[in-house]
Parts: sequence; C-alpha cells; structure tokens
Amino acid sequence: MGNGRGEHRPASKRAAIDRPRTFAVLGLGVFGRQICETLADRGASVIAIDQDSSLIEQVQETVTQAILVDTTDEDSLSQAALAEVDVAVVAMGDNVEASILTTALLKKQGVGYVVARAISSLHARVLKQVGADEVLNLETDAGARLATRLIAPDVLEQVALSQDISLAEMYVPQAVVGATLAELDLRKRYHIMVISIKRTQRDVDELGNPVETEQIVFPGPQDTLLETDVIHVVGKNEAIDTFRQL
Repeated sequence: MGNGRGEHRPASKRAAIDRPRTFAVLGLGVFGRQICETLADRGASVIAIDQDSSLIEQVQETVTQAILVDTTDEDSLSQAALAEVDVAVVAMGDNVEASILTTALLKKQGVGYVVARAISSLHARVLKQVGADEVLNLETDAGARLATRLIAPDVLEQVALSQDISLAEMYVPQAVVGATLAELDLRKRYHIMVISIKRTQRDVDELGNPVETEQIVFPGPQDTLLETDVIHVVGKNEAIDTFRQL
C-alpha cells in the first residue's frame, strides 16, 4: 500500500516469454535481502547491488548476480550493466540522500520502472519528483495497518486495492453466522463479495491429542458461514466497515 503506486508490464508478451523478468535490488539491508530472497525463490533473475562487501557476501549464493557498487556514484553505477533490468528496487530507505540519488541515476540510465522505499511523506514526494515510478512508504503503511487493527480488531488484515476498494481478512460477523451466501446475498445487500473462506477443522490424533487443520474454501451460494471461519472479502472500504459491524 504505497504512495504513488503504479503498474509495470513487460515491454511485450514475447519479451516476457523469452526470458524471466530481471530485477535489480539496490541496498541490501534487511528489507533488500528479503526482496532478493523472495524474488529468487519465485524464479526471477535478481541482481543484488550494495557498496558493503559483507552484505554482498550474504546474498551472492541466492541471487543471479551480486555486485559491489556505490549506487550514488554515476560512473560506478553505469558499470552495473542495468540495461536489461525490468524493475529496479531502491531499498535503502533509511539513507535518504542515497535513495534519492540512486533513484535519479537509475532513471537517468533508462531503467524502465523504479520502485523506491521512503521513510516519510516528504521523502516519498522527493522520490516521485526525481523519477520513481512507485514509492513504498513503509512507516505510513505500517501505521495505517496498525490503526485499522486497533479500531477494527475483527479485521485481521486489510490491503488497499485502490483508493476506495480493499481486500480484507476478517472474522465472520456474529449476525450472519449460520446463514448461506445465497441467503445473505452480500453483493446486493452489502456491496461486498466473499472470495474465499479459511476454515479450521479440529480433530484428535491416534494418541488423543487435539489437532487443527486449515483449509481454504472457494464458496458457492449454498456454503454456510461458520462462527470459526475467517473470510476474505472485497469491496469498498465503507461497505466492509458496515459489514464487520453487523
């Protein structure tokens, strides 16, 4: 849920088929390393870049290529050969000056899509001004999620899909427990849609110990909402808020 979120698509369908997407991650702190590991696990080509050799060593077995470069130096960064990079992630948000300079240099070198991490609203605005295509303001996002959880503890998680629409994971409101989706007609009555149900089944093993298993159900009209269900709903924020208060 970042500020100035954009959307990136491959230059062409053929390019997407011919090779895996290539990502550059610049700044290998905890945030940057997590991005590297996740992208690599999902089969992407990842170029990890930092000026700290110890951080380069930590990821070099995980990523496609690890490069020791001062990303704030134009000549050094130009040696990183980023022409084939689809998306660059500027992950060093704590170093405000470095993140701004790095973002500007990446756009100057022609990187098509740059995602930059910000630590304040002002930082985010400057990153957009120097060319960032997408800005992740992690402090703002974390604060918004905490506030939502505190004010609506029955909503476990809420992710913005647009300014007005969200995906929410929530407990089933007490007023609709035991009803089928057909009976509730949620889309018409509450302007939301249940897209899946996380259902917990409790049993005992052969030794008599309690065992819990979770399954995801993609519900049909005749599925009944149980008190122990956790549901995933999509709708306008006001509609989700109205529904959770039933």
